[in-house]
Amino acid sequence: MTAATTLKILIVDDNPTTRRLLAQSLEKAGELIAASDGADALMKAIEVRPDLIIADYSMPVMDGRALFEKVRARNETAEIPFVFLASQKEIDERLRMMVDGVEDFFVKPFFVHELAKQARRITARLIQQKTEMMGTHGGAISGRLSEMSLLDWMQSLEQGRKTCALILRSGPEVCTLFFREGQVIHAAYGNEVGDQAVYKVLTWTDGEWEVDFTRPTTEHTATMSTQGLIMEGLRLLDEANRDAG
Repeated sequence: MTAATTLKILIVDDNPTTRRLLAQSLEKAGELIAASDGADALMKAIEVRPDLIIADYSMPVMDGRALFEKVRARNETAEIPFVFLASQKEIDERLRMMVDGVEDFFVKPFFVHELAKQARRITARLIQQKTEMMGTHGGAISGRLSEMSLLDWMQSLEQGRKTCALILRSGPEVCTLFFREGQVIHAAYGNEVGDQAVYKVLTWTDGEWEVDFTRPTTEHTATMSTQGLIMEGLRLLDEANRDAG
């Protein structure tokens, strides 16, 4: 069985500039749906059933809190996680108590690169959760590397102590990593195996990934833990970037 895990993200803000900044930060995270006010957002939430709603707290007519309560009141949308875009004062005074179903807060004003980093962390976690739900039925699931990179997968699979095969494809190139309880035990990419195979594909951002929960292996070529591979891989990437500069 193969299934896509693309996220549907509903962005809600009455300010077109803010909507544009959010879209810029989330352009690789999934399918984006925009709404200019709470009423429009409620209709779209019912229609498309997004995986995540990112809503401004202060909007005319129907603010973010009213939208949250109306979405929570409907059985078909009650489980959709929210991210609120709000000032620190609004978060401290009005939103801290709303913890059930609130994934996170984006604090205004913000820098685009910080917003992108925070958004990527949230969407990566949601993709992992969606993937795990699909994986309970066995077989393979797939998605795009632009949505979930190798480093994202290594961190998520380690935290979840998953046993599976992670297959990466970029054009004609293929790399397969095998995990046992979250630890990379074997990797193969062309003539490279083990740690070196992992390092060769860390920079892949274009292509696809596939997770297969039915492909065990008896080979053990990795010499470092998953965390060790991540740290060494990041060091090598930094070194390459310095040399290129």
